[in-house]
Amino acid sequence: MVKLQKSIDKRNALIKATIDLVNNNGFHATAMSKIAKMANVSPATIYLYFENKQDLINQTYLEVKSKYTNFVFETYQENSSIKRGFEIIWRRIATFNRNECEYSFFLNQCNNTPMIDEPSRKEGIKHLQPLLDLWTRGKNEGVIKPYTDYLLYAFSINPISFLMMAQKQDEFNLTQEHIDAAFLAAWDSIKL
Repeated sequence: MVKLQKSIDKRNALIKATIDLVNNNGFHATAMSKIAKMANVSPATIYLYFENKQDLINQTYLEVKSKYTNFVFETYQENSSIKRGFEIIWRRIATFNRNECEYSFFLNQCNNTPMIDEPSRKEGIKHLQPLLDLWTRGKNEGVIKPYTDYLLYAFSINPISFLMMAQKQDEFNLTQEHIDAAFLAAWDSIKL
């Protein structure tokens, strides 16, 4: 049991080191040797858990995406009205981004890089299925604009990520009033 926990701890340390280094240095400047050093393991240990750097990045992305969506959809109920369901999801996204900055920053970088391979990206999108289902229902009921999910995401979800990034870089102080206004703008951008 102790050996299993040590193994889990090492893997978690590698994931954490990957997130920290990617957030501070970018994907390309994050060498496996730096990850191992920060995780306090030998470089060879990485290969007990991951095939290569690509596998490490993809698995880290999917693990963080899973934490993100577990939090985001925890209080969502499928029988909510379209607006209420969207508001619950959107505000949970805002809360996650605000409280889990390192994960949000990492996901933001993953969304804007070719480093994440296509199978991992598709798996990541599956994590958003409750939101995609809500939008489909909203389109079918004539409540949501008949745009692609990519456009709906770009107009309604990406802006809060942008604001969170601006706050992380000390360019903007995101207050509750800003969050409330950003939600209304997000809803207005997708509702019919």
